[in-house]
Amino acid sequence: MTADTATAVEIRGALVRLRRATGLPVAFGGLVEPGRQHVRISELNGNTTSALSGLPVTSGNGLGGRAVAFARPCAVTDYTSSRQISHEYDIPVAREGLHSILAVPVVVRRRVRGVLYGALRTPQPLGDRTLDAAMEAARDVEQALVVQDEVRGLLTEIARSEPAREAAGAAWEQVREAHAALRALAPRIADPALRAELLDACRLLTPSTPPAAARLTPRELDVLACLAAGATNAAASERLALRPETVKSYLRSAMRKLGAHTRGEAVAAARRSGLLP
Repeated sequence: MTADTATAVEIRGALVRLRRATGLPVAFGGLVEPGRQHVRISELNGNTTSALSGLPVTSGNGLGGRAVAFARPCAVTDYTSSRQISHEYDIPVAREGLHSILAVPVVVRRRVRGVLYGALRTPQPLGDRTLDAAMEAARDVEQALVVQDEVRGLLTEIARSEPAREAAGAAWEQVREAHAALRALAPRIADPALRAELLDACRLLTPSTPPAAARLTPRELDVLACLAAGATNAAASERLALRPETVKSYLRSAMRKLGAHTRGEAVAAARRSGLLP
């Protein structure tokens, strides 16, 4: 599954959660297309026509374009008669039979990356509860985009670092840091295909397939990878979203399996066994 497909899955899930939390009959949304100044409506839930499917919403135009331009939520009680927005998209909105609509931007690192909409087929105010639910759905998509951005960056870093596999010093330390970061990201990815792809990339960074006697559990390996990259127990705890006591427990277990008496010996043994780069 590609990153774009994974993003579509995240948007669909956010729309389902938005409708479930609010009772809104219709929800839809999409992302800003690369190199363009518009959002393409790509995902719809509860729609009865295809009028909005694939619609490009330009920044500043209509309700969604206003949300993009100002990077904040916007809402209207009756779309086609509202004086707060421009009316380039009245026809598709009317064909779908929508009146009250809210639009919430998806913002990552101060840049609008998309918009989620929720709508009623009657002209009535949308309350704070509905707005809060829409903002929470947008935050879910934002988090998914952040993770995907980090994965892309780390995979690019890995590709650039491959020629340095035989080299010592700072370049190889970057590879080890990338390995630890990828291991820490993997449990946060909901899509199993993307998570598996990430773990496959981790294995490409290790020199060999470890013997059965040296195998560690995924979490034991996550902890060792963080420590190998120079993290303290506390930093590993924060990075892996684990309790400090849990990190210590995984470390003790890994040390026992590797026949090590210190964390340094454990990291060295894991590298000799091909578990770590």
